[in-house]
Amino acid sequence: MNIAEKEAALVRLGQYLAGNSPELEAVKERAYLANGWFTPAFINQSIRNICQYYLDPEALQRWLGQYPAAALEREPKKVGIVVAGNIPLVGFHDWLCGFISGHHVKMKLSSKDEVLMRHILEKMAEWYPEQAQQTEIMDMLKNCDAYIATGSNNSARYFNYYFSKYPHIIRHNRTSAAILTGRENAAELEALADDVMLYFGLGCRNVTKIMVPEEYDFEPLLNALRKYDYLADHHKYKNNYDYNLALFLLNSSHYLTNGSILLHEAASLFSPLSVLHYGYYKDIQQLKADMTAEPDLQCLVGQQFTPFGQAQQPSLSDYADGVDTLAFLLEL
Repeated sequence: MNIAEKEAALVRLGQYLAGNSPELEAVKERAYLANGWFTPAFINQSIRNICQYYLDPEALQRWLGQYPAAALEREPKKVGIVVAGNIPLVGFHDWLCGFISGHHVKMKLSSKDEVLMRHILEKMAEWYPEQAQQTEIMDMLKNCDAYIATGSNNSARYFNYYFSKYPHIIRHNRTSAAILTGRENAAELEALADDVMLYFGLGCRNVTKIMVPEEYDFEPLLNALRKYDYLADHHKYKNNYDYNLALFLLNSSHYLTNGSILLHEAASLFSPLSVLHYGYYKDIQQLKADMTAEPDLQCLVGQQFTPFGQAQQPSLSDYADGVDTLAFLLEL
């Protein structure tokens, strides 16, 4: 396949994913049964984002236009990709970069997110049999020329050990935060609720901490977060909420809640599931400098940063950890 044919194949994939065929709906149901965190609403949200921001013809052309045409036609190598499983199709962008680069991609899928990605690869192989061997799903990744691996801080240490002698991208735990001024309107706060609560807050682009000015009124934010009150009916989420609430009560820790999420003042950017951390600031200019320098920050949301509601809508050029995956692959 040349690059134009690959673009056409990706556009076709986007049309299929947007079509909600009975076959695709059955796959979504299997994905939910395999992982209770992948609710139908969140699976559909992830697929909509992929169709709109990754598989749109104009978006693909703009993205690929940033790279030399000659670099996109190259001798293929073997690239191993270790995929995370925290949100639906979280490894799609890595696969997309591998597909465009022309390398032979060997993927180790997470058991938490195997159904959807496997189906996508099967459809591509069905439509383009000559490309069926470009991507393989493997239980173990051996004898590759380069590796891309995403996981926790603990697994990242192992990845660095095993893949250190090969070209590699190793990703560890990251999270996102928001800076509020207290002048946000109701629509912005409702959009922020999406940044916090989509995918139960399990993504690295989910906001897990907010920074607010002193004397900040939390009531409007708590009301905005009520759009996700229904998550309290999800038993896995509710178990986490009840557990964290019990800890706050036992430790006499101050907290705020609307019945479905807990707000707690803490220094850490990372918050437990069902908890949103907050902190206060005095000097917003100093805060901006401090936050943008945070090594564990994936995305910063605010009126002068990523707009509210768009944290979980990355473009093709919004590479995880700020490392250009396609450029890495094209340089092999």
